[in-house]
Amino acid sequence: MLRALRERAAEEELMDDFTSGGSELREALRQLRRLNRVFAAAAPTLHGMKRLWEAAGKPDRLSVLDVGAGSGDINRRVLQWADDNGIQLSITLVDITEEACEEARLLFRSEPRVMVRRGDLFELPERSADIVTGTQFLHHFDRDKLPAVVGSMLRTARFGVVINDIHRHWLAWAAVWLATRTTSNRYIRHDGPLSVAKGFRAADWRELEQSLGLTGVYRSWRPLFRYAVVIDRQAAGPKSIGRSWLT
Repeated sequence: MLRALRERAAEEELMDDFTSGGSELREALRQLRRLNRVFAAAAPTLHGMKRLWEAAGKPDRLSVLDVGAGSGDINRRVLQWADDNGIQLSITLVDITEEACEEARLLFRSEPRVMVRRGDLFELPERSADIVTGTQFLHHFDRDKLPAVVGSMLRTARFGVVINDIHRHWLAWAAVWLATRTTSNRYIRHDGPLSVAKGFRAADWRELEQSLGLTGVYRSWRPLFRYAVVIDRQAAGPKSIGRSWLT
C-alpha cells in the first residue's frame, strides 16, 4: 500500500506548492505543532545534536541552523536543553515560505536567541553554523535530489548535520491518518499521511550514504517511527566521491 502511495506522490505535498498558501497554510503550521508534540518530533533532533555537541568537546557556545524549519517549534526543546546544560545557544530558522517565517517569528517573538530568515538551502553561506538540522525536511525531495540537499547541509555546517525524518511503515501511516482525520485543514489531511508514504527505510539511508561517499554515518531508529541520522564532519570520513561535499 505504501509503495503505491509513494509512487503516486508525484501529486506533491500541498506544502511544497509555493503558488498557494496564505491563512490556510499558517493554520496548518499551527496544527502541525500539535502533531509534533503528539508524535514527539523533537526527540530525534535533540538526540543527534547531543552527539555532535559531545563529539565537539561540549562547547559552551553553539550555533544551530534549522533548514526547512516551518514554524521551528521543535527548537523549543533544543532551547530548554541548552538552558539545562549552560550552553549559550543561537538558532537560525530558515524556510522558503513567508507563511512559515511569519509563524516562526510569532512563536519566538520573545526569544532573542532565535533568528528567522527566509531563504533557500542551496544559497546558504559555507560553514555558517556549528550544527545544521533538518526535521521532517528531506522527504519533501525526490530521491535523486537528496545527495545535493544533504551535501548543501554539510557545506553549511562546521561540526555536522542532524537529520530527523519519518520511518516509512504502515503502522506510522495508519497512526498519522487517524490523527489527521480530526481536522478539516486540507494541508494536514493530505500531507500528513503522504509524508509517511514518502519517508525512509534503512536501505534508503545506506543508499544516500553511498551516493555521498561517506562512511561512519550514525543512524538510529527512534521511538514513534523516526530516524535520527548524524553526519559528523570529522568522523564521517569521505571517500573520493564525497570529499567535495565537505570542502
